[in-house]
Amino acid sequence: MGVLENKERARLFYKYLSKVYDTVNTFFWTEEMRGEAMDLVEIEPDDHVLDVGCGTGFATEGLLQHTEHVYGLDQSVHQLEKATEKFGTRGPVQFYRGDAERLPFADDSFDLVWSSGSIEYWPNPIAALDECRRVVKPDGAVLIVGPNYPESSIFQTLADAIMLFYDEEEVDRMFDEAGFESFEHHTMGPSYSPELALTTVAFPN
Repeated sequence: MGVLENKERARLFYKYLSKVYDTVNTFFWTEEMRGEAMDLVEIEPDDHVLDVGCGTGFATEGLLQHTEHVYGLDQSVHQLEKATEKFGTRGPVQFYRGDAERLPFADDSFDLVWSSGSIEYWPNPIAALDECRRVVKPDGAVLIVGPNYPESSIFQTLADAIMLFYDEEEVDRMFDEAGFESFEHHTMGPSYSPELALTTVAFPN
């Protein structure tokens, strides 16, 4: 398990990263990538969407271009403070401080559960994916964006020491164990690293 796959260490990490997150994040998770990911799912104006690990709200901004019913959840109070600075406490997004492994929502609550740049910090990703499946409607979808496993053995060693990186085979195993009936994978990334991220769209039924 990587050093940041620990909730306390991750919260401390984001306490400081939140100050520069929106600047640093653009090197790994661009507006173009966000658009590509959103093109993989159909979001209707009346859809209710949950953004798990919403951070400062980068993906949330994109989701709001499709529906006004967006809910953001993050375990970091500092990231949520940045998000509420953007959207306000009475704005279009309802924010919750919570844990991906114990989502504070009823079964079948959302048409889409979205998570980008968060799964790599989950100590128990299968439990969190099972929670995503629980709260999404039977005819809905779950979209997860995570870091693709690097090809270089040196970077693989470094990646494994920090957080969760995975390849398609590992994603297959996790989503299968979490109970999803079907799923598909897509690679994406900025021009200098077009396979930086692995995006999975999964369907509960």
